[in-house]
Amino acid sequence: MDAGVSPSPNNGVTKPTDTTIRARRLMKEYKEIQRLQSLRPDPIFTVELINDNLYEWHARLHIVDSESKLAADMLELNVPHILLHLIFPENFPFSPPFMRVVEPRIEKGFVMEGGAICMELLTPRGWASAYTVEAVLMQFAASLVKGQGRIARKVKNSKDFNR
Repeated sequence: MDAGVSPSPNNGVTKPTDTTIRARRLMKEYKEIQRLQSLRPDPIFTVELINDNLYEWHARLHIVDSESKLAADMLELNVPHILLHLIFPENFPFSPPFMRVVEPRIEKGFVMEGGAICMELLTPRGWASAYTVEAVLMQFAASLVKGQGRIARKVKNSKDFNR
């Protein structure tokens, strides 16, 4: 039996499991984002699979509001993008992805220590299965600017994280 199909009491009719729903949805979204990226000379963001794993992505946010302090920081510090790590749970799209900022270290902008992102959209209560990865990334970009996110200039000592 296919791992993505579960037996059904309905005369052998099968229904997709959460795993196949997740895989189909992510494949569709990934292909669409790749298609859109290829059409834009300067994409706002790009995505790629981590180790060819459909359930774990890197997203690179290349463009934020050009009038924001974050955009000025990116230009001044020669930071080409903000690197995000996304992990899609087994019950995606019915639960939100886990998303965090990998680099650079961001202060404010709803980004916490270690890159955790504080957005209602990324909580079970604030999540809707109709949300797309593209919409999540665009909302994150807007939240960074609205929250006055800045690139941290002070390097944290490793002991600072242990307090």
